[in-house]
Amino acid sequence: MKASLMSTNTTAPAVSARENAERDLAAMSASERVRARIHASGRRFHANDNISEFVREGEVAELQSEVEAKMREVLKSLVIDTESDHNTQDTAKRVAKMYMNEVFRGRYVAQPPVTEFPNVEHLNELMIVGPITVRSACSHHFCPIMGRIWVGVMPNQHSNLIGLSKYARLADWVMSRPQIQEEAVTMLANLLQEKIQPDGLALVMEADHFCMHWRGVKDTNSKMINSVMRGSFLKDANLRREFLALVDSRKA
Repeated sequence: MKASLMSTNTTAPAVSARENAERDLAAMSASERVRARIHASGRRFHANDNISEFVREGEVAELQSEVEAKMREVLKSLVIDTESDHNTQDTAKRVAKMYMNEVFRGRYVAQPPVTEFPNVEHLNELMIVGPITVRSACSHHFCPIMGRIWVGVMPNQHSNLIGLSKYARLADWVMSRPQIQEEAVTMLANLLQEKIQPDGLALVMEADHFCMHWRGVKDTNSKMINSVMRGSFLKDANLRREFLALVDSRKA
């Protein structure tokens, strides 16, 4: 009596599980799909984080449609008659487009390309770039933050040099997210430190916060100024004073 041989296919269950997972994702809304990918990666997705690696082609438009639909519900809860009020009929659409493509764009798009050049001439003198105009939004109230940034760099022979416009592009990418100023400046400093690898890096940001101007204490004169000092700017008091003095002379 011959024993029957049964073939086993170990790949079929794996393929089936993957297909089921993909079907489950396809049935979700875009925000649920993106959230599921982030959860699977174990990464965080705070308001000031970039999540572009988890967003697939076409999903920004889907997210925008979701935001628009939910913004309509917000307007309804505010008891605004968007059907007969010609001023607010397209407000939900405008707000969704503004959030996804403008003021919070830095969350959903990849870092802009930055060409780095070797420091062929071994430059090692103080360079200051600024003021760079930046726009952000407070993550507490989503009120505007409007400000300026100055960047000081002390390169060394091994540093990479980047074009002047790239400072503004990187600043805009970081700032176009809901956040608080203190964290935003540190995040930009970390990014520039990684790109340039200088002996010293200094940033100063001065900004108006509409969560103070527009609400709360309603103080229209207050500004927030904070700085980040790295490397030689932190160790050398004379260099730090020179940088701050040059920045102060150009604030007016």
